[in-house]
Amino acid sequence: MKTTPLGHLTTVTLCALLAACGVSNDSPAPIEVADALSSENATASETSSSASASGSTPSFSLAWSEYPSWSIFAVAEADGLINGKPGEMGSLEEKWKVDVVLHESDYDTCITMYGSQNVDAACLTNMDALNPSLSRASSMILPTSTSHGADACIVVDTIQTIEDLKGKNIYGLEKSVSEYCFVRNLEINAQKEKDYSFSNMDPAAAAAALQQKQAGIEAIMVWNPFVMETLAKRSDVKVLFDSTAIPQEIVDGVIMSQESLKKEGGAAFACAIIEAFYTTTAKLNAPDTREATLTALGEKFSGLDSEAMNQIVHQTKFLSSPGQAIALFGSAELKATMDKVVTFCVDHEITGRAPTLSFAQPAADTELAFDAQYIKKFRSPNP
Repeated sequence: MKTTPLGHLTTVTLCALLAACGVSNDSPAPIEVADALSSENATASETSSSASASGSTPSFSLAWSEYPSWSIFAVAEADGLINGKPGEMGSLEEKWKVDVVLHESDYDTCITMYGSQNVDAACLTNMDALNPSLSRASSMILPTSTSHGADACIVVDTIQTIEDLKGKNIYGLEKSVSEYCFVRNLEINAQKEKDYSFSNMDPAAAAAALQQKQAGIEAIMVWNPFVMETLAKRSDVKVLFDSTAIPQEIVDGVIMSQESLKKEGGAAFACAIIEAFYTTTAKLNAPDTREATLTALGEKFSGLDSEAMNQIVHQTKFLSSPGQAIALFGSAELKATMDKVVTFCVDHEITGRAPTLSFAQPAADTELAFDAQYIKKFRSPNP
């Protein structure tokens, strides 16, 4: 999973901060935090798969967190393509005759909101979509990006090889894409996972500890912006390995409930979300609008400037055309990747069992589909 960088505190980050202040992680969450989450879920529930304020337009909700290819939806909202408020319409909502309701939150909360059926769709990775699909049949309707260096193992310069990590703790978020990327790099380098110690720590806390030269912290496994920040703040650390070794295995995307997709307006909602993404990424790729779009994107991703965002998007490969997405969903590589991801999640007890997968339109027993039909529908001249 990916947690929201910088601007918001994840549940795990909050626990880490409380622990630093002498409060046990086992202590109950502060009432105001619990109330905020309850309020978020209640609000989302009210707008999930409902009619808009006028009662005539189907309304569906999307939960998203700050991440390069997901913050795209905030830029699309700023551009007037969609309006995230209930009952208010952007140009693409008017085109597709559907009300899009956006819920921005930290990543952990997005997973919870989707899994508890408080939103129709959420921005999740292929790995984090597995567990919710066991109780809520789901489809990835849009792949938005893949990690290409955005997830990295950063070490002090006295560590020269992977084998130098033996006997040391590698700090990162357990049961997440960080641990997955770490284990896959071990496998690629003919190393055994049991010979290494991956220790649970929130990525923000791990990055801060290495940046501040905290005793005993010599290796961390984190994602951007923590990768870039740590390399910028210490000249004596380096990337030992990263997600470039596992291209297209960490897939970011939009997951939607199959039940919601079948409702009136469900397919139109999917198409509106898809068109908002491609319209905005087209501006990102156009020379005359790239810098302004990067700046707007940075404002919704840790407040980074266009120069920093240019590096960020290089390490997060956007799937910015329908053809790329359709090719990915139909590829033998994705099927092989999901075999690895599912095996990892079952072995590490992230999921209780392997969900039933499909790489086309879902069958009756499909629990998680990688379904390109809505991308194809969006391209139709008659929505």
